[in-house]
Amino acid sequence: MASSMGPDDRVDEARPRLMTRPLLLRFVTVVGSSASFHLLLPVVPAYAQSAPGGGSDKAGLVTGALMLATVAGELTAPWLAARCGYRVMLGAGLFLLGAPALALTVSQSMAWIVVVCLVRGFGFAFTLVAGGALTASLIPPERRGEGLALIGVVAGVPLLVGLPLGAWLALHTGYGPVCSVAALIALVSIAAVPGLPGRKAASGPPLGVFAGACSGALGRPTAVFAVTAVGAGFVVTFLPLAVAPGHSGVVAAALFVQPAAATASRWFAGRRADRRGAAGLLVPGLAVSAAGIFVIALTGVPAAVVVGAAVFGIGFGVIQSATLTLMYTRVPSSGYGTVSALWNLAYDAGMGIGAVGFGMVAGVTGYPWAIVLTAFLMLTALVPAWCDRTAARTRRARTRGIGR
Repeated sequence: MASSMGPDDRVDEARPRLMTRPLLLRFVTVVGSSASFHLLLPVVPAYAQSAPGGGSDKAGLVTGALMLATVAGELTAPWLAARCGYRVMLGAGLFLLGAPALALTVSQSMAWIVVVCLVRGFGFAFTLVAGGALTASLIPPERRGEGLALIGVVAGVPLLVGLPLGAWLALHTGYGPVCSVAALIALVSIAAVPGLPGRKAASGPPLGVFAGACSGALGRPTAVFAVTAVGAGFVVTFLPLAVAPGHSGVVAAALFVQPAAATASRWFAGRRADRRGAAGLLVPGLAVSAAGIFVIALTGVPAAVVVGAAVFGIGFGVIQSATLTLMYTRVPSSGYGTVSALWNLAYDAGMGIGAVGFGMVAGVTGYPWAIVLTAFLMLTALVPAWCDRTAARTRRARTRGIGR
């Protein structure tokens, strides 16, 4: 009798090998791109602000230019990768991320700094989209959730270390050395690219970003992840301001436990998704994420802030793993670039909207109520999450019917 398991309800019998030489080489490029990007993320705004006539508006301008270019690169990368191949795109992205960093301190002209940020933003986008598609092709389908979660862990470590290390290096060694370190990390990792698989024929017709977003199979997980990322945008941007003055240690602890919890839960969620399917993780992941934000609203209680950040991190990691696994499962290999672009766009857009929107609302309601409203907004994603779960069950029921 034919198998009764659908793509979202797979149980592993013989688990194929996960760690291979190409995947280890992919780890090198993940660390190279993530470390290079996050080392300079807090450094370039400070460099722009220290320029003659600089100010907070200049710092915001360079970060805005970086993220704008990243989003634009994510939109164009699938089209370019279809013509150049993912390996070429990944190498080009690492070069565009690293080489301009060497030239950043040549001038403190705002025009120069913005140009460097624009080029690096495109480079980072190329590494995300092309690298994500390559990663999916290197992981056995039976262990996709675990493999994608492992990549998330590898990328998460440079994020945890890079942000504080970049600021520390700039303070103690100056901007030139930290820019050189960030550049060299990206450029050296290009050496791993030739060992990755080259261009191969992809199964299925090409899938555009817009078409993918409009399809329910990809659109629903994208919407769920984007809305959940709104909470991450609040935590990263406004938590230090929302907590009462004099509790800097509480803020530091919260900002550490949130990504740490997300990294850990992403790993466990990936393993669970391989065994029992990822669709069932969306609703509980959302509920846990929103619960964490609700707890953080008790900004006057230090323990609540730290615990809430940890709870949000757990839910956010589950959503990261579940949405990415689902999306890769639902497309042929020709759609891997589109999935990578959509997922990263949801991340960037959600965080950006969360930061900007929260700031506008908090100016009217104050921080605690703005945090509560953020949690309620996140709960609206239960609608597409529940619809996706229902659709997955329908697909499994149809498959069982065909099997009989």
